Amino acid sequence: MSGEITEHQDLIVIGGGGAGLFCAFTAANRGKRVLLLEHNDRVGRKIEISGGGRCNFTNIHATASNYLSRNPDFCKSALARYSPWDFIALVEKHGIPYHEKKLGQQFCDGSSREIISMLETECRDAGVRILCGCRVQEVVKRDHFEIVTSRGTLTADAVVVATGGLSFAKLGASDLGHRIARSFGIGVTELRPGLVPLTFQQQEKGFYESLAGVSLPVRISHSGASFEEALLFTHRGVSGPAILQISSYWNEGEPLRFDLLPTKEESESFASSLRGGATPLQVLSKVWPRRFAESWCERHALDKPLARCSKAETEELTRNLHGWETRFSGTEGYPKAEVTLGGVETGELSSKTMESRKVPGLYFIGEVVDVTGWLGGYNFQWAWASAHAAGTAV
Repeated sequence: MSGEITEHQDLIVIGGGGAGLFCAFTAANRGKRVLLLEHNDRVGRKIEISGGGRCNFTNIHATASNYLSRNPDFCKSALARYSPWDFIALVEKHGIPYHEKKLGQQFCDGSSREIISMLETECRDAGVRILCGCRVQEVVKRDHFEIVTSRGTLTADAVVVATGGLSFAKLGASDLGHRIARSFGIGVTELRPGLVPLTFQQQEKGFYESLAGVSLPVRISHSGASFEEALLFTHRGVSGPAILQISSYWNEGEPLRFDLLPTKEESESFASSLRGGATPLQVLSKVWPRRFAESWCERHALDKPLARCSKAETEELTRNLHGWETRFSGTEGYPKAEVTLGGVETGELSSKTMESRKVPGLYFIGEVVDVTGWLGGYNFQWAWASAHAAGTAV
């Protein structure tokens, strides 16, 4: 929708991603006059590319334990009051076919465009007005909120900031939400890329580049978190679900340890092979991609039959297989990060309504808040739950 808007609004939502759209129709269904502002030419740009274009729209296992925040209890209230099953009911209401891929992750059978269309339909039916191509420059509060935009100054009784984080700048990501918070004296925690690939140290370049494209299952544990997922080697370092998950817990300079035989079957099979005459390469190439087995054995100078290895050598080999330690130089940054860690300080907000404790009528939802979920639909569920909390409270 477009055109000049001069009338005063009950609510202006800044940001046309999942959280913003959901909050807009939730509030409008309660009789509020709602205007949503989006600076891109269309809403839902980040939803479009999510889940490989199929939108991993929630995870049925979502609880507070799947989120990172300075206050790990903050997200409990919103998640409890709008569950994954509530969103699944909305998906089913719109007749969108979906499936569980793994580990509770729910995907569209078709395209992520179906979720965007669903949210747009809900907004249209509720009477939400959507204004795309509208850049917000400043938000101030006098008797009411004044939102200075590229399309003129708009006014509202309440404002919901749903601007997302810094990841995927090519889709229009910016620090607008953080700037709005700071302009009102609302704290913002340290920000850094999350769910992001890691880059190799320069001295490891030959090893990693030779393995680009190779993937294998691993278990990785760090800072109290543990994930058993796939590891993918790239030309710049490592990626894949295991790395993306642990990257949110990792800080530059810290070593990471990998269990390269994560399943009980693999571990027992290797243990039994220690009594045979095969070489480590012959044994490991049965459970790993051949290219990785060759590189790993060459790196550790493993070239004689296991039966000829001393007890100390086999113990060291076993330790390395279950605790391969390596270091990385950093991350690939916001251009490759799926989310932004950190955000508006949760102590500044009501956990029940997402409203600022300092500025009545000002709300923050979704990724702009210091609540970051695991990979696998958890961040979408936080978007829906926090949007529902604000939309029902405005």
